[in-house]
Amino acid sequence: MARSLAALAGLAGLALVAAAPSVQGATWYVAEGDGEGDGSAEAPWRSLQRAADSVGAGDTVIVRAGSYEGFDLDGRSGSELAPITFRAELGASITEDNDRGDGINVENAAWIVVEGFTVNGRSRAGIRCAGSQHVAIRRNTTDGNGVWGIFTGFCDDLLIEGNQTSRSGEQHGIYVSNSAKRYVVRNNHSFGNAGCGIHNNGDVSQGGDGINAGALIEGNVIHDNGTAGGAGINCDGVQDSIIRNNLLYDNHATGIVLYQIDGGDASKNNLIVNNTVVQAADGRWGIGISGDGDSGAASGNRILNNIVYNRHPFRGSIEVSANSVGTLTSDHNVVMDRLSPDGDETVLALEGWQSATGLDAHSRVATPEDLFVDPDAGDYHLEEGCQAIDAGTSTDAPALDLENHVRPAGAGFDIGAYEYGSVLVDGGTEPQAGVGTGDGGGSGGDGSHPSGSAGSGGSGASSRSGGCQTAVASAPGLGAVLLALALGRRRRRG
Repeated sequence: MARSLAALAGLAGLALVAAAPSVQGATWYVAEGDGEGDGSAEAPWRSLQRAADSVGAGDTVIVRAGSYEGFDLDGRSGSELAPITFRAELGASITEDNDRGDGINVENAAWIVVEGFTVNGRSRAGIRCAGSQHVAIRRNTTDGNGVWGIFTGFCDDLLIEGNQTSRSGEQHGIYVSNSAKRYVVRNNHSFGNAGCGIHNNGDVSQGGDGINAGALIEGNVIHDNGTAGGAGINCDGVQDSIIRNNLLYDNHATGIVLYQIDGGDASKNNLIVNNTVVQAADGRWGIGISGDGDSGAASGNRILNNIVYNRHPFRGSIEVSANSVGTLTSDHNVVMDRLSPDGDETVLALEGWQSATGLDAHSRVATPEDLFVDPDAGDYHLEEGCQAIDAGTSTDAPALDLENHVRPAGAGFDIGAYEYGSVLVDGGTEPQAGVGTGDGGGSGGDGSHPSGSAGSGGSGASSRSGGCQTAVASAPGLGAVLLALALGRRRRRG
């Protein structure tokens, strides 16, 4: 499994990167004003929907500053070398719903790029994507939307990068659902959402195999989510995926959780490595792994090089169900003296955990005040001389940290999302560029992240919010899609 996970990061990026320079199509323009133009720079179109109804492979739509009604891009595709791109200039905002109640909808499409939009206050999703492949959603701001910031269903080879997704009223900042494969969620800032910061849900009830697999979730800053329930990073039926270099703090449910409620199988064979998790005083466990679903044990998961602390009065760092602890690998973590090998029934100090499970032989105990520059001010960089420096394992450790600094910088790999005393790598994130644009990748974010990074749990139930089965062979018909979306079923464990 170690070899397959090590290869996953490259495979996830390769699915999104063009093998050759892009093919240039037409460039169209949209701007506010009177009188419909021909889409040229001198006489732009006045609506985004007009652009969506007109574009073809290789075309780019430049959206100038202004306020616009949302649009629906349905049944139009680019290609690997000729994607369709909607690029908003600074100040371009979607301030009215499209016909679905969303800001932007991409459906039955492939090789699409949506970037730079501000989509706030929409009735349902800021940006929605369904039944599509090779779509990049990057550098957008979605704030205060009714249900989700970004929602996707049945979308393979997806890139969600460099977005701000905040204050979703009912559910999640980012929601990747319905048997998604080979997707990347990177360098996003997700905060203040009622539900999860990032929710991954295979959801077998909506068609497909119900397993999200081959995901890479990295470099995200996730905080102050989950007042209505839902983990910082929530994974229901997620397998063979990597969660690395994420900073999570002050979340009110679980920090990172793997489980099965809606998924087609238990969450198995995932790698959680080099994350920093500091839970709010009303939060749940820092990392949770549950095999309590219908499929049984959440087997083959690995927890390495993480800092996991909890300000809750009795919950702690790592909680694993009794049927899953035997196949768990966990080591080189910085934790507190609260860990549970049986789903929160028993809480052990680190020494007792080591004796009972044989895990975490090289792990250690420390507090945020021991480890971080200024945790009270939200600065989770490592303090000089702290226990996390040079104390990690090289096994499956990422080559860069959350801020694209080289690992290792000293005698060994550091524990947590930040590498102490390292240098910045030029050119942004690791080379996993988006959807055939051939631009070398890396978003750079919107500058809004705490700690200077590149990118931003409640009830005991799961999250399911409308399956999106259109144009997927294994999915049920359109009637079921409309019914599921209307019902907006929401379950989550986190």
